[in-house]
Amino acid sequence: MTANLPDNATGEAVCAALRAQVEKLGLSIGDEPVWADVVFEEETDPYSQEVSVLAYWRGKARFGKATFFPDGRIFAEYQVLLAHPAKADFYVDTVEIWGRPEKFRGDAVIAEYAK
Repeated sequence: MTANLPDNATGEAVCAALRAQVEKLGLSIGDEPVWADVVFEEETDPYSQEVSVLAYWRGKARFGKATFFPDGRIFAEYQVLLAHPAKADFYVDTVEIWGRPEKFRGDAVIAEYAK
């Protein structure tokens, strides 16, 4: 791997930000995601040739992915798959965060149950 891997503090900040997005909805996914469980890959942008580091959470109850761009930006998403606490016909599919560790922004992806 030629790109620099994110340090543990950055990885823990990503995990905490993802959990915080879930908690804003009044839900909990426990201690997930766990930074120590990530598997890293690299991805080269076909246009800029910049190399980003991808971190995946796989093989457990939920899937997640974080992309660490060369300029320091981060985008991460993590499955929640829990019933929405206020909307009976909806569930929280995933949560997403983006930006830099000092100021992440985020949101939840809400989906309707199939009828």
